[in-house]
Amino acid sequence: MRLVTFEIAGQPRPGVLAGDGILDLGELAADLRGILAAGALDRVRSILGRKSSTPIPRQKARLLAPLCNPGMILSCGMNYYAHLKEMNTPAPDQPAAFTKSVASIIGPEAPIVLPPSHPDMVDWEGEFSVVIGKPCHRVRAPQALDYVAGYTIVNDISARDWVAPIFSASGIMGPIHAWEQNLLGKMFPTFCPMGPALVTRDEVPDPNHLRLTTKLNGKTMQSANTDDLVFSVAQLIEYYSQFYRFLAGDVITTGSPSGVGYGRTPKVFMRAGDLIEVEVEHVGLLRNPVVS
Repeated sequence: MRLVTFEIAGQPRPGVLAGDGILDLGELAADLRGILAAGALDRVRSILGRKSSTPIPRQKARLLAPLCNPGMILSCGMNYYAHLKEMNTPAPDQPAAFTKSVASIIGPEAPIVLPPSHPDMVDWEGEFSVVIGKPCHRVRAPQALDYVAGYTIVNDISARDWVAPIFSASGIMGPIHAWEQNLLGKMFPTFCPMGPALVTRDEVPDPNHLRLTTKLNGKTMQSANTDDLVFSVAQLIEYYSQFYRFLAGDVITTGSPSGVGYGRTPKVFMRAGDLIEVEVEHVGLLRNPVVS
């Protein structure tokens, strides 16, 4: 199933794609997070099977981010071998992650706004992402996927102004402060495009073997496979669930593959008027324009 959040008559509604239309799931909960928390995916399947269900035509609805209000977005970094190579960074012994601002979420086709204070080094990071389906704490890798509701796409937009200072910082607090500034460059409004759908786990045969492509104005910038991940989906859940109690609707991004603009020679960044597209096999295509 492909679960979505859509807007119609100015109101967001949970839904599921059905052919060329969308079935409204508002009878189950106010949003997809509520549907997951209620364990209601089987009820969604029954609604899809109703002969009396009448889909809303796609052209009458606007897709939003499938999860507009997750409790957490845990963004993993340094998790593709090829990306670590292009950034001259060794592979970590343990996963590394940060929490990305939920307030930065936008949906498909919504504009990425270049921040007036730092508009010149805004980069893309197309990421295959995991959506938790039920409370999850201290789980082992062999059971980790049992806690996954499905998958989506996140573009971890990043203002790169603070990357160079990380490598030039000295002392103890200098690198720590520089790293925090780098993370703040990922928190601007509109810097977390997500979507277009939450694709349930049964639709994705193997999360460890998926093709990911990012295109800027039609030119391929990132082309990778999740088999290049340093830590698999199951390993990430096992590691971080030692500390976090994940809840239904929480999102874990699995990191960016190689091909980011900062890693290129010469460097390439997004400009107003650009179009950035991230596509993940079996999951979908996330497309966003860039504006000033």
